[in-house]
Amino acid sequence: MRFAHVVPPESGEPRLALVEGDEVAIVEELFDGAPRVLEELIAGGDELLARVRESADRGTRHPLDGMGFASAVLSPPVILAIGLNYAAHSSELGLKTDSTPTVFVLWPNSLAGHDHTTTWPRSLSESVDYEAELGVIIGTPAKDVSPEDALDHVWGYTVVNDITARDIQYSEAQWSRCKSFDGFTPTGPFVVTADEVPDPQDLHIWTVLDGTTLQDATTGQMVRPVATLISHLSRSATLLPGTLISTGSPGGAGYSRDPQVFLRDRSTVTVGIDGIGALTTHCRILG
Repeated sequence: MRFAHVVPPESGEPRLALVEGDEVAIVEELFDGAPRVLEELIAGGDELLARVRESADRGTRHPLDGMGFASAVLSPPVILAIGLNYAAHSSELGLKTDSTPTVFVLWPNSLAGHDHTTTWPRSLSESVDYEAELGVIIGTPAKDVSPEDALDHVWGYTVVNDITARDIQYSEAQWSRCKSFDGFTPTGPFVVTADEVPDPQDLHIWTVLDGTTLQDATTGQMVRPVATLISHLSRSATLLPGTLISTGSPGGAGYSRDPQVFLRDRSTVTVGIDGIGALTTHCRILG
């Protein structure tokens, strides 16, 4: 199943929608007590998801065209990001892939939706980069799980653009601030349930900036696959339902290019994963 937080033009408020082709059904219209946001659907477990599936044919269909989008996740318990999880990306940044994953937290203000405009002051950074990433959404609490069992705790997958102010990244020991400007973590447009992705390590991932393809890879190139990441993170803390894990970016970042390629004023960048979706962000630099 495929879900999104759509924003109908008449309401202006995000509403959880079941997406089928070029139409959507607003989930809260399907039955009394239906979830209004993805986090409520995840909290309801398999029973609630099954009820949504059974009720899908009863709802009014609305055209997807003309809908706005909010972030694929609205209020995750935490956003965990993994750095240096593709060897090509680590090498191009001149950073070493450690024996354990590089983990940092993204701030919730950074979340943004598909087709939104992200702005930042020129005085803060003129070296803002793109990073296409597979987003993993936890469905059931995961504590000290094995890699063999880790994917059983995944509710679904989405697309993340881990936008990064590279000059700040290289001037500070911690990476959270350089990646957590307002709007620096677009997600979506869609979340697909885990049953739609038999193998998260067999997905084509890509970035197109202003019409030019700059990242073109597969999630099979991850240094540590999704199951290993979940297992590792769950050893020290329980991963709560709704947690978003951004699993790292492949090679092709703008920072490493000669000449360097950064997001410019009025740039449009689209990051995508085949079978999940394509996520577009418009850029404006202030000042």
